[in-house]
Amino acid sequence: MSGHSTYDFKNPVVRWFDERLPLVSMVRGQLVDFPTPRNLNYWWTFGGILATMLAIQLLTGIVLVMHYTPHAALAFDSVQQIMRDVNWGWLLRWMHANGAAFFFLAVYIHMFRGLYYGSYKAPREVLWMIGVLIFLVMMATAFMGYVLPWGQMSFWAAVVITNLFSAFPVIGEPLVQWLWGGFAVDNPTLQRFFSLHYLLPFVLVGLVILHIWALHVTGNNNPDGIEVKSEQDTLPFHPYYTMKDLFAIVVFLMVYLAFVFYSPWYMGHSINFVPGNPLVTPEHIVPEWYFLPFYAMLRAIPDKLGGVLVMFGSIVVLFFLPWLDRAKVKSLRYRPIARVFFWIFVLVGLTLGVAGSQPPEGAWLLVSRIATAWYFIHFLVILPLLGVIEKPKNVPGSITEAVLARGGH
Repeated sequence: MSGHSTYDFKNPVVRWFDERLPLVSMVRGQLVDFPTPRNLNYWWTFGGILATMLAIQLLTGIVLVMHYTPHAALAFDSVQQIMRDVNWGWLLRWMHANGAAFFFLAVYIHMFRGLYYGSYKAPREVLWMIGVLIFLVMMATAFMGYVLPWGQMSFWAAVVITNLFSAFPVIGEPLVQWLWGGFAVDNPTLQRFFSLHYLLPFVLVGLVILHIWALHVTGNNNPDGIEVKSEQDTLPFHPYYTMKDLFAIVVFLMVYLAFVFYSPWYMGHSINFVPGNPLVTPEHIVPEWYFLPFYAMLRAIPDKLGGVLVMFGSIVVLFFLPWLDRAKVKSLRYRPIARVFFWIFVLVGLTLGVAGSQPPEGAWLLVSRIATAWYFIHFLVILPLLGVIEKPKNVPGSITEAVLARGGH
């Protein structure tokens, strides 16, 4: 799918350069002439949206770090100075903070689209696993970034999450002390998190490049889950999908900027406007919304080590998804029973998110436990079982046949 461009460049300077370093032809081959399934819908535009949000996070983060002071006694005040005294500092800070939330919103939609249309199945197993690794690095980067303002919620989030590693036998306590840089969350902890938060986005860029490379080797999946069989099944990426992606990116950015300008702290916590205080524990410690499902899983298990293993296991199980789901048909368009269980799974994910925002007691604790159990049952029991017993609908012979059957052109 990722063939070299055969375009004959008319400009002699471009032709001379490309003959010695085929950079221009590579870009043209991958971003202009790349053959793309003709039936991609708007759910496929979230790849471009994610690339845009990553660029926004990198650019705003690089400028913010020029004014931030990674010291426990100065970090909180340096953030306030950015908001009040740095030209456009308030805009950069709100773009970066809300950008993280919208970055995760886009990645969750992107992942659920992959689950619905079977984008993890052969020959795209490695592509999927790189995507899960990107998600894991995103979570680590976002958590460390949330600690940097050194407000009350940021400080106690660092205390709670780093303490989780102490549950591991033998290595737990030394690992926690290394993360803290001592025997409590303090200045060395902040400096470690600052360093890693600045480094990991560049690791993320490398993984994204690898992800795109893997995509261009196997080619895009599509809503019908049918592999490309002829040139009639494809369209060049430009202008058809560049324009479609651009429209979706603009719409997504409009929603994102509406939060930035009109409700920038809607997804934050007011207690974070208070400097971190190790002597005052907040009544209810809550992470950012995109961590809430995993936080609910952590608290659903009464044993500390068990909760940590379940939380990390919820990510690890995604790596094995291509082998857990053995169904031959990719897209849930043609798997009616699996489609029902998919929407139940989506509801379970949302339920875990709500449960994670509530105190771990009473009915909410029971809900968290049931939803956590269902999460693992879905991947470890339901999907393998459906791959054996479900009889899919008839799948069209080609992408073109599927498009024409729906009245496409």
